[in-house]
Amino acid sequence: MRVERAVDAYLRHVSLERGLSEHTQAAYRRDLAVYVEWLAERGVADTSEVTTAMVAEFAAERASAQPPPASSSLARLQSSVRGLHRYLVREGTETEDPSGRLRPPKAARRLPKALALTQIEALLNAAGPAPGDDVPAEPAAVRDRALLELLYATGARVSEVVQLDVDDLAHGDVIRVRGKGDKERIVPVGSYARAAVEAYLTRVRPALAARGHSSPRLFLGVRGAPLSRQSAWLVIQQAAERAGLEAHVSPHTFRHSFATHLLQGGADVRVVQELLGHASVATTQIYTHVSIDALRDVYATSHPRAR
Repeated sequence: MRVERAVDAYLRHVSLERGLSEHTQAAYRRDLAVYVEWLAERGVADTSEVTTAMVAEFAAERASAQPPPASSSLARLQSSVRGLHRYLVREGTETEDPSGRLRPPKAARRLPKALALTQIEALLNAAGPAPGDDVPAEPAAVRDRALLELLYATGARVSEVVQLDVDDLAHGDVIRVRGKGDKERIVPVGSYARAAVEAYLTRVRPALAARGHSSPRLFLGVRGAPLSRQSAWLVIQQAAERAGLEAHVSPHTFRHSFATHLLQGGADVRVVQELLGHASVATTQIYTHVSIDALRDVYATSHPRAR
């Protein structure tokens, strides 16, 4: 099969059958475009011409590129290539998988960066006033406060939060979140986030919805269209700047802080796994290292014979 046709078929597969997010699909598309270009430069036009040596050479060249790629980016690139060739074998298009011996790079184990509770509170206050505060607020500020409160209260990914429908809140103190692979999970919502979302729903969203086309999405932009992931990112960046936070703050910072604060408060790691929607508890256990570091600090400053 022509390489370009094989890639198109594989991308349709991950979109329609595996239900991967648009963000993940876009990453696969970029990775495989690099792979297709590399093969074309070597005169390889058909997938039957790809050999194990070629795949290994491609991986080695990407690993030695300047500037050096992040191990996570390299691992994703290799995953995209392996996924393509495995798909072709499963479909019967090819009989052998030339990427079978490709081993992903060993990722550097980096501890997630979590904010302190005081920093989280400063960030939330910078986004907009808390419900009940006797201060005037722009409609966007009410929405932004609700968005950030919900991110911290649930630990949901920003892509999951912007995809929430109003009906997903119909369960009182829990919400229905659709995660990776379109898997659903139920996540509790604390009183602060519930109050912020309620204020947004009653005071702001009706006016925003009237400007658009009756979208069921919970969070809307100023023109009534669903709030995008990029717009949510911008809300966080602007709030971090207003709060004077020097640390880099991203949507995932809320997720890291959510997990870390739960574990520091005594939550079981498997409960946190369910709340985050991790398929494996091994993914969640990286947060236990953050909590252990906090325990070491307390021990070192509190025990009379710690030093």
